[in-house]
Amino acid sequence: MSATKHETLGMWLGVLGVAIFAVTLPMTRLATGTTEAPQLSPWFVTFGRAVLAGALSLVFLGVTRSKLPTATQRRSLGMALLGNAIGYPLLLGFALRQVTSGHAAVITALLPLATAAIAAWVLHQRARLGFWVCAGLGSALVVVFSLLRAHQLGHGFGFEWADLLLVGAVLAASTGYVYGAQVTHALGAERVICWVCVMALPITLPGALLTWPAHSVAPSAWLGLVYVGVFSMWAGFFAWYRGMAMGGALKVSQTQLLQPFLSILAAVPILGEPLEWVTLAFALAVMTTVFLGRRFSAPAPVFSSSPKQSS
Repeated sequence: MSATKHETLGMWLGVLGVAIFAVTLPMTRLATGTTEAPQLSPWFVTFGRAVLAGALSLVFLGVTRSKLPTATQRRSLGMALLGNAIGYPLLLGFALRQVTSGHAAVITALLPLATAAIAAWVLHQRARLGFWVCAGLGSALVVVFSLLRAHQLGHGFGFEWADLLLVGAVLAASTGYVYGAQVTHALGAERVICWVCVMALPITLPGALLTWPAHSVAPSAWLGLVYVGVFSMWAGFFAWYRGMAMGGALKVSQTQLLQPFLSILAAVPILGEPLEWVTLAFALAVMTTVFLGRRFSAPAPVFSSSPKQSS
C-alpha cells in the first residue's frame, strides 16, 4: 500500500472512530432515560458498559498474548481508569438525564482543548499564548450557552447542575486521555484501553451486580447500554488509535471537529430531539476555537541563526 493510501485509510478510520464516539451521547441518554422517565441508573450504565468492554478486552489480550503492564505503567493506567472508565461515563449519565444530548454536545465540544491544556500541565509541555486565548474564548462561549439555555427554560440566568456535571465529565475524560497517552508508546494503543477495562473489572463487575435494575427496563435502554459498552468504550478506540497511527496524529485528530455536530444529528433519529439552530451555532463557534487552539498548540518553529553550508 502506498504512503498516500495508507494515510487516507488512517483518516477514514479516524472519522469512523469519531462517528462511533459521537453516538455515545444519544445512546447514553437512551440507556439512562430522563428524570421524568428513568430507565437504567447512571451507576449501572457506568459499571455495565465497562464490564462489557472488560470481557472483550480479556479475549483480545489473551489472543494476542499481551504482557502484563509494569508497576509504573499501572499507575498511569489507573488514572486513565478513573477518568475514562468511571468518571466520564458516570458524570455524563447523570447529566444526560436532565439535558438533551444536543445540549451536552456543546459542552463536551471543549474536550480537545481540555485535553491539550491538561497535557501541557501534566506532561510539562509549553503552549503558545494564542492557545490559552482560544481555550478561554471557548470556555466563555460554553458559559454563555449554559446561561442562555437556563434562561430559555425559565430557570433564570444561572448554571444548570447538569452543566457542572458535563464540565466534570470533560475534565475526567481529558485527564484519562493524557495519562493513557503516557503509556501508549510502550503498550500499544489498543492494549491501553484493554488494560484499563480489565483493571477496572474488580470495581465494575461487583458494581454492575449491586446496581442491577430492580424494575422493568425498555429494550431500547439495553440497546443503548450495549452500544456504549461495545463501541464507545472499546471498538471505537481501536479505530481511533489505529487511524492516528496510520494517518498521523496531527491530521487525524482534526476529525474530532465533526464530533459535536454528529452527536446533534444522531440525536434526531435516535431520540427524536429537534434540530435547534442555536445549539448548532454555539457548537460551530466552540469548535472554531478548538480548531484555532490546535493551530496554536503546535510547537513554534525553530530557526537557525547560522547560515546553511553548501555541500
